Amino acid sequence: MRDGEAGTPLVFQGQVTDATGQALPGAVLEMWQADDDGLYAQFAPGIPEWNLRGGIVTDDEGRFAVTTIQPAPYQIPTDGSCGRLIAAAGWHAWRPAHLHLKVSAPGHQTLTTQLYFKDGAYLEADVASAAL
Repeated sequence: MRDGEAGTPLVFQGQVTDATGQALPGAVLEMWQADDDGLYAQFAPGIPEWNLRGGIVTDDEGRFAVTTIQPAPYQIPTDGSCGRLIAAAGWHAWRPAHLHLKVSAPGHQTLTTQLYFKDGAYLEADVASAAL
């Protein structure tokens, strides 16, 4: 992240396991997220290309820890066909704050998901219907 990245500090830590609960040492966790203004690198001007994007390899017990900031909710574009659909349906255009995760390990299927924050804004009405 940028030096002096604005936002509430967040340590995201855990353990990667297989479906039976066995630790997966050497698993790769890729993570990307919006910043404190709800903007993503590579999609908003003035943000360094790989800001708040990265990867980490789990330790011998499948554990990891990432120091970052809590992302903000953000509004999806309301122009073009997407905007017309949102307007016609009477929806709002907001996504709840979340972390994007992609976890891979040799011999296992790659998992791509999003992790939301308890009691976060827009969880019950995510325009993408992804926070269920």
